[in-house]
Amino acid sequence: MTTLSNSSWRLMQPSFFLIGIPGLEESQHWLALPLCVLYLLALLGNVTILFTIWTDPSLQQPMYLFLAMLSGIDLVLASSTAPQTLAVLLVHAHEIGYTACLVQMFFIHAFSSMESGVLVAMALDRYVAICHPLHHSTILHPRVIGRIGMAVLVRGMLLLLPFPILLRRLVFCQATVIGHAYCEHMAVVKLACSESTVNRAYGLAVALLVVGLDVLAIGVSYALILRAVLKVPGGEARLKAFSTCGSHICVILVFYVPGIFSFLTHRFGQQVPHHVHVLLATLYLLVPPALNPLVYGVKTQQIRQRVLRVFDIKGLI
Repeated sequence: MTTLSNSSWRLMQPSFFLIGIPGLEESQHWLALPLCVLYLLALLGNVTILFTIWTDPSLQQPMYLFLAMLSGIDLVLASSTAPQTLAVLLVHAHEIGYTACLVQMFFIHAFSSMESGVLVAMALDRYVAICHPLHHSTILHPRVIGRIGMAVLVRGMLLLLPFPILLRRLVFCQATVIGHAYCEHMAVVKLACSESTVNRAYGLAVALLVVGLDVLAIGVSYALILRAVLKVPGGEARLKAFSTCGSHICVILVFYVPGIFSFLTHRFGQQVPHHVHVLLATLYLLVPPALNPLVYGVKTQQIRQRVLRVFDIKGLI
């Protein structure tokens, strides 16, 4: 098999060919329908959340400011994946440029890291709100929230910027066919004919660092919350305290469970059919952005009431 040298590769920058969902080429247009619905739900729901928080001064509180960050990240994450995936599945636009592929890959992984960071910040907010309610507004004042948001943004950018940089040093085979519906990091790395140990090791290290530390931080936050709630006398007070965390716990499960499963099957699940992995990886990037607004809209009375007022259906409240 012939290869392209580094200099030739950078000069030519040939396009990649996205297969879509391998093994299901004949039914891909039917699979595009639920993906399209999820994308539309993500757009409508997250834009509604952002508009609601932006226009209602009573929602300028830490919990809702973090929720606005989450919605903004979800919009970018879904829009980085869905249009290209739908183009592949519906109109067979399989070709994607070299630079466009690297940009898409960077945005997908960077904003996934940012979403994980925002979930940690939301867990911190719940801890302060329940364990230190009298100091909630002084501990998490707008300047601190802004710094947390900036730290999440910078972490995602710095950790994931090496992905496209390291990929540019690889030598690729002429057969640049990606067995995926979008430019996923490991799917691109596997096309390289040169040594890619550094790319694989760095990708694994970033995944373990981000998910491991973030899940640990969330776990510690909720362990402290649980300890504090169990000390509260009265079942009704405990139930009220737990209910304030319900929507956040749902969002955590929706984000991490499919993501960890997809990661493990990609690296260690050789027995899992490839089309199952591709479907899971695609749904992982679209289901959380679509469900997060629904979860918070149903669980959070202030947002639900504000949305109903916006759409002028007060009689349903």
